[in-house]
Amino acid sequence: MSKKTLPQMIIHFVFILFSLACIIPLVSIISISLSNETDIIKNGYSLFPRVFDINAYAYVLYEPIQIINAFKVSIIVSILGTFISLIVMACIAYTLSRHDYRFKNPLSFYVFFTMMFNGGLVPTYILLSNYLHLKNTIWVLILPYVAVPWFILLLRTFMQKIPYDIIESCMMDGASEFRIFFQIILPLAKPGLATVALFTILQYWNDWFLSLLYIEKESLVPLQYMLYRMMSNIAFLTSSSNQLPPGLNNAVIPSESARMAMAILAAGPMLAVFPFFQQYFVRGLTVGAVKG
Repeated sequence: MSKKTLPQMIIHFVFILFSLACIIPLVSIISISLSNETDIIKNGYSLFPRVFDINAYAYVLYEPIQIINAFKVSIIVSILGTFISLIVMACIAYTLSRHDYRFKNPLSFYVFFTMMFNGGLVPTYILLSNYLHLKNTIWVLILPYVAVPWFILLLRTFMQKIPYDIIESCMMDGASEFRIFFQIILPLAKPGLATVALFTILQYWNDWFLSLLYIEKESLVPLQYMLYRMMSNIAFLTSSSNQLPPGLNNAVIPSESARMAMAILAAGPMLAVFPFFQQYFVRGLTVGAVKG
């Protein structure tokens, strides 16, 4: 065994352990979702189902039309919200990255200040509901996350690394600001945009709080809020069954297995989307490289 082989084996072993630490919890969640609830209560969790049972998925998918509609709402909000957010935040970040912008410092302070402090829940609710009249519309699930200060500062830092000589040369060639932004800056900022896009789509997909506050129409309920309501129902039914006298209710409510089934339904689409973003990272780094 050579001197170079041993360090490589150690590195490979560490990465194998890290990979297992990431994969085993996912396998365990799938296993629990396919396990019998009574077996889980008696014997606890296991890496593989001891008693195969799909009652958890039958309970979660009891009304498939509502689940499909919730998936549709979440997909529309995530895609449309991510696209609008990227455009808005990229425009603000590009403005803040230009050292020749007169109001760069005041605008940077404003963005940073809104990251530290906000108007509060009650003023925000009054603004969105009474003044903007966005309650029970799909826009109330999109607009509050359109401009996230942290993501704006992240994009600004990335765009500041783009050489200003490129922008000056484009100006000397007669290119407008819009052409410079859309044809020069955005292609060079693809790695940063891909990173922010991934964070933004995860934020839209996982959000349930906005729908809890502003959505009353069943047709506009997103997936996460519907799963939240199912969990509340399961907790209520479980507590109610525990209060009944013995022998009056022998039905076992799929509590733990249903939780894991909901986790699979909620995380499944994002697990399928992530590899495309990973490839986009690599392609963005290649396209956005500046050769000296």
